[in-house]
Amino acid sequence: MANDRKTEVPTSGADVTVPFRTVLVSMLVLWATYFALTTLRSMVMEFDLQFELAWRRLAVTAMGVTMTIVLWLLLRLFDAKSLWIKISASCLLALPVALAIGQVNYLVFKDMEAAYQQAYAEKYNLNLRRDEAGNLLVDVPVRRVGPAVPGVPGGAVDDDDDVVGSESVIIAGAETYADFWRKLLDVALGRYFLLLAWASTYFALLAGVQARASQRREEQFRSAAKAAELRSLRYQVNPHFLFNTLNSLSALVMTGKADRTEKMIQTMSRFYRHSLANEPTADVALKDEFDLQKLYLDIEAVRFPKRLVCVFDLPEDLEEARVPGMILQPLVENSVKYAISPVARTVTVTLAAREEFDRLVLTVSDDGPGVPQGASHGFGIGLANVRDRLEARFGPDIGFTSAPVPGGYRTEIRIPLTRFATRHD
Repeated sequence: MANDRKTEVPTSGADVTVPFRTVLVSMLVLWATYFALTTLRSMVMEFDLQFELAWRRLAVTAMGVTMTIVLWLLLRLFDAKSLWIKISASCLLALPVALAIGQVNYLVFKDMEAAYQQAYAEKYNLNLRRDEAGNLLVDVPVRRVGPAVPGVPGGAVDDDDDVVGSESVIIAGAETYADFWRKLLDVALGRYFLLLAWASTYFALLAGVQARASQRREEQFRSAAKAAELRSLRYQVNPHFLFNTLNSLSALVMTGKADRTEKMIQTMSRFYRHSLANEPTADVALKDEFDLQKLYLDIEAVRFPKRLVCVFDLPEDLEEARVPGMILQPLVENSVKYAISPVARTVTVTLAAREEFDRLVLTVSDDGPGVPQGASHGFGIGLANVRDRLEARFGPDIGFTSAPVPGGYRTEIRIPLTRFATRHD
């Protein structure tokens, strides 16, 4: 049955994650920006060997994306934690990742130092080399110097003097362990702040996703609460009606009216089969609602065969209008209870529908005595039930009036007009 449908359970905040596609795009944008800026800087400063620098830079960028994915996998463990824990985790976890990227950067660009030295030596016709200890040496030519000349430091050099040899001069010492760490940390520090910038972006994306998920959960809980309220109000109708009907059956049995009792039981069976066919919170077609009230009034006609006259005014173009199920039931019951039961004359109960400015207007009226003395308690419960159900279903966008009118009583409902798709029976 429709009542057995399971309600969707909202997901908790701990289950909310940023989609991997979004995370990957954020990484690619970050490292693509890094690649573009470092390439532009290299071109502006007119570094040599641009091609060799570019493909090495591209390799470092690819490694940066890979290591950022590793950082993301670690940061995911803290998605459900507080902001300060997330910040602390990103500061700590980004450090070894930055060192790893710095190490890759060092290894990839290490041979470029020798290439630059070689290019510089060729440009200025120098002889650069490294000794066994790793020191960078340059060979300086040694010339024969002439006799001392007063006033000329170092003496005079004869233009015809020949080079007598060369001397190696250390221009850069061998790289030490401290030098290696200084270079590594210099590169890693820049990558560290780059990773922190991405972590900030990730946490911002996560906060947005969690906020949207929280909003969806709030809407789901609000919808579930509204459904529970509608279901509760709907279930208040059936017991009340059943109580009244059983009293009527009891009276018929006590007076020995077996035929009318049997007819009433059969009509009750059709009424309940019809009313229980739909989910309590679901809308029904206005035609179905009118048919249900016809069944109810047929039941009451067994009790009041000469006093009850029914009029139904439902335009064909409004038959598929959507209304909450059994929304008219308490109003029709009030007419029977307070307009027909207290009097001995014929009373006409009218159910009508019309359209006004894209709104559905429903009226339940009778030409009875209005509101009899002492009827306010039960009468008010039925009206409050209808009003509460309408407000739970449509919010404040409703109109509801119920008051005595000359020659009887009238209740009017105004709700947004929506229709079901045309049915093909």
